[in-house]
Amino acid sequence: MVKGGRYRMTTVASRKRLEPADWIINIFLLILTAVVLYPFIYMVSISVSDPVAVEFGKVRFLPVGWSWEAYLFVFNDPRLMLAYVNTIIYAVLGTSLSLLLTSLTAYPLSVKWFCMKKFIIKFLTVTMFFGGGLIPYYITIRNLHMINTIWVMILPGAVSAWNVILYRTFFQSLPDSLGESAYIDGANDIKILFQIILPLSKPLLVTMALFSVVGIWNDYFTALIFLNDRSKYPLQMILRSILVQVELLNKDTAQLMMNFTVNSKTIKAATIMVAMLPIMLVYPFIQKYFMQGMMIGSLKG
Repeated sequence: MVKGGRYRMTTVASRKRLEPADWIINIFLLILTAVVLYPFIYMVSISVSDPVAVEFGKVRFLPVGWSWEAYLFVFNDPRLMLAYVNTIIYAVLGTSLSLLLTSLTAYPLSVKWFCMKKFIIKFLTVTMFFGGGLIPYYITIRNLHMINTIWVMILPGAVSAWNVILYRTFFQSLPDSLGESAYIDGANDIKILFQIILPLSKPLLVTMALFSVVGIWNDYFTALIFLNDRSKYPLQMILRSILVQVELLNKDTAQLMMNFTVNSKTIKAATIMVAMLPIMLVYPFIQKYFMQGMMIGSLKG
């Protein structure tokens, strides 16, 4: 009984009473969550609601009627599946190269005995504040013969100065004794990086991989400027063309709208959901690494 009594007393004592400030913070966070979730729920409701109800503004929060015609309209576009494949290829290759090249760039800048690291860090910092502009960038891409190739979607953004600094900061937060003991055992820098540093940097790598995937997934401007072959278009370009098609009201779209099977608003909402859904499905699986990676790189400058 005594043991049980102690347990009950400890449990009651360990419970923290909510102070007025805690209530205010919790209420504020609930309101903020509702503000963030409302546009998403509204878009989902618009995309699956009856087009007539959407046209007359009857959808406020939850769907009014059910109609999947907007999604059928989007997925019936023969270019969509090829664009999905292209975007996945760009995202996978671009993210893999970004993680590899950024790690290879940041590791020498994190070791104490690399004599050029101060100059390189200053050089990288300058590039964060000054750029050549779009025309010199286009001329550079043209001279590198990357126009209308898949590499224009992958290579130019593979290494970012900001990402290099983040990687370097994270690598410096790891104990120096790990690399020193590996040197004593006969390991070189390549082995230390790939067998010691990178396995311990999983939160950082997952976080930066998420940023890279989202950036490539949402990138349409690069394809708009440098890609001429429609078979190489990413998903965002195809979705953009669908929206333009809806706005211009070509014959097929006009006929569908006359029959009230789809609506320009429902098609726009459906295209937004098609673009967002893959990233939203990936995020829950990497959330724990994402939180660690966002915090741990800022512990040491």
